[in-house]
Amino acid sequence: MTYAHNEVKPYDKKEDSKKEQVSNMFDNIAPHYDLLNRVLTLGIDQKWRRKGISQLLEKDPKMILDVATGTADIAIETAKILSPEKIHGIDISKEMLEIGKQKVSKKGLDDLIELQVADSENLPFEDNTFDAITVAFGVRNFENLEKGLLEMRRVLKPEGQLMILEFSKPTVFPLKQLFNFYFKYILPLIGKLTSKDPKAYKYLYESVQAFPNGKDFVSVLNKSGYKSNKCIPLTIGICSIYLGEK
Repeated sequence: MTYAHNEVKPYDKKEDSKKEQVSNMFDNIAPHYDLLNRVLTLGIDQKWRRKGISQLLEKDPKMILDVATGTADIAIETAKILSPEKIHGIDISKEMLEIGKQKVSKKGLDDLIELQVADSENLPFEDNTFDAITVAFGVRNFENLEKGLLEMRRVLKPEGQLMILEFSKPTVFPLKQLFNFYFKYILPLIGKLTSKDPKAYKYLYESVQAFPNGKDFVSVLNKSGYKSNKCIPLTIGICSIYLGEK
């Protein structure tokens, strides 16, 4: 099954694939990404990350893959909360990873966290390698959602846990209306003033709107072969944690 989010791209260049455009977009906004995240979510994104990672505490995973790691926020927080033996972080944006590597070094985590350029739909790892996989605000950027989910399942060990953190759409009045107004109009304006790439924040709104969230995404996980799938809404539905097992 193909979803509309596959067709939503950051820029108007039809000849470039979504993957190429997303990579270019994150390269463009990389220097401002962390600051903008804090400002645009009022710092709540850090709480969301901690909450998501904490869902993995019970299984005590030792080998962890962080897909769409960006500037390594989840990888660094995972090291703190879970004390694993190794974290591999992958991303298609070299500029985001460069900033991530600097952050990892400053924390003295070079031996624990390894970052590399790689594609979520073609992971450079053997089958059954990881105890857990995390993805924060990355799955809606996949060019082929189903392929990415199947590829992550391939490299998970049996009973391994998948934790996905993603924006979702609140349904309660007036939060739904406020959320849409903020994402559609205020976000691109702030992005234009700070990152010089307003298209990136227009894309954020459009990609969230097109992405299957809540029960719809749980259905996608079911169809991709994951089990024990569930959705945990956060902050009145602005964000959701999705959990699944191999």
